[in-house]
Amino acid sequence: MALKQNLSFKLEQRLSPQQIQLMKLLEVPTMELEMRIKQEIEENPALEEGKEKDESELSDEEQSNEEIESEEDDFDISDYLDDDADYKTQVSNKGKDDDDKVIPLSGDQSFQERMVGQLHMLSLNDHQTVIAVTIIGNLDDSGYLNREVEAIVDDLAFSSNVSTTEEEVEEILSMIQELDPAGVGARNLQECLLLQINRKQDGDITKFTAKKILEEYFEEFTKKHYQKILKKLEINDEDLKEAIDEIIKLNPKPGGSMKEAAGNYQQIIPDFSIVENEGRLQVTINGRNAPELKVSKTYKNMLKAYSEGAKASKSDKEALTFVKQKLDGAKWFIDAIKQRQNTLLTTMDAIMNYQKEYFLTGDETKLKPMILKDIAEIVNLDISTISRVANSKHVQTGQGIFPLKYFFSESLSTDSGEEVSTREVKKILSEAIDNEEKRKPLTDEKLATLLKEKGYNIARRTVAKYREQLNIPVARLRKEL
Repeated sequence: MALKQNLSFKLEQRLSPQQIQLMKLLEVPTMELEMRIKQEIEENPALEEGKEKDESELSDEEQSNEEIESEEDDFDISDYLDDDADYKTQVSNKGKDDDDKVIPLSGDQSFQERMVGQLHMLSLNDHQTVIAVTIIGNLDDSGYLNREVEAIVDDLAFSSNVSTTEEEVEEILSMIQELDPAGVGARNLQECLLLQINRKQDGDITKFTAKKILEEYFEEFTKKHYQKILKKLEINDEDLKEAIDEIIKLNPKPGGSMKEAAGNYQQIIPDFSIVENEGRLQVTINGRNAPELKVSKTYKNMLKAYSEGAKASKSDKEALTFVKQKLDGAKWFIDAIKQRQNTLLTTMDAIMNYQKEYFLTGDETKLKPMILKDIAEIVNLDISTISRVANSKHVQTGQGIFPLKYFFSESLSTDSGEEVSTREVKKILSEAIDNEEKRKPLTDEKLATLLKEKGYNIARRTVAKYREQLNIPVARLRKEL
């Protein structure tokens, strides 16, 4: 096959490093922005915190001090540009637009580590301890053992060279199930709840009834077939209600509760604040989003000195290139922070004016249908830019702190042809379910009929979709005695 050469023209659009940097900065919330700025200052010595001052603003004494500092900072940069330096032999295969993903290290103990810490209370020998640690290592974050005992026996044989039997593993698992939190080490939800209710047995008839339901009528209980349970246990409605209340108090995810207790809770710091003053709304941006940054004067003087009297040596040229790159990087970062602030303010101002009626009244039904495209057209920015602004950002209002995504919703037409937000429909749907008779909860069909009576022409499957989005179970599972 013969080789051929040909010329072709291709038009393509590429993002500059500055544009990529701006897009990444737009995505981060206030807390992460502070960390990102600190990281940039550490990596780029030409970037400093503080306000940039003009020469005219400096006093004679400050100018004199700067001259002294400039003399003290005079050094032979060739000492830092040795051809055999370690940093010159390192290879980086990362592109400029690659994300730098850092895995944070947690100072808290994990759920499994806390469980292992309780093993000393079981008086196990070395052989049994290895088995117990292996079992705990197979527990998921909710505290359940999702592996078969047979598989654990094989793991011990192949990975730890420990010979054991299924009976011994079952015995040690039973001992682990006596540790805290109650219910840990269960193979399924039924066993988890039984482990907890067994610890509560103190002769109380209600707790005994609850245990009986979990042991013999668990399927009926999960499906809320209360009439079958009443008939089989020969108890009245009040007795069943008290037993169910006892079961509801149990924790279906014992490991999750320990994990939450050990977790670090991050405080939400709003990126914006909207206040009302005599019927007028005003939006302000958090000051942490607009930090005062400046380019290092020392590096400016260094660049000037090397550009004026630069020698032709390789080390001087490399020194000049290094200083210029750091100064350019500092300027780009400062400009990106300023652009970020302007973009955030412009976008939030557009959202505030679009949803003005809601911010003035606080009435959720006043929220207008709004999608990313609506705001993008107002501020004349790309939809992807608006998406980055709305991501992980929060605003403080008179009604509380909300994520920006809260104010975006699709539209729905009423019988009168009016466009309303789907959030308004969801609120009406939620209120209808809150006020329903719990003995006879409203089905999706009845909810659809109720909404049609209010002028919202919605199909049953749409009602089901909204109900699922609100994390509301079906009517059968909402039934109460």
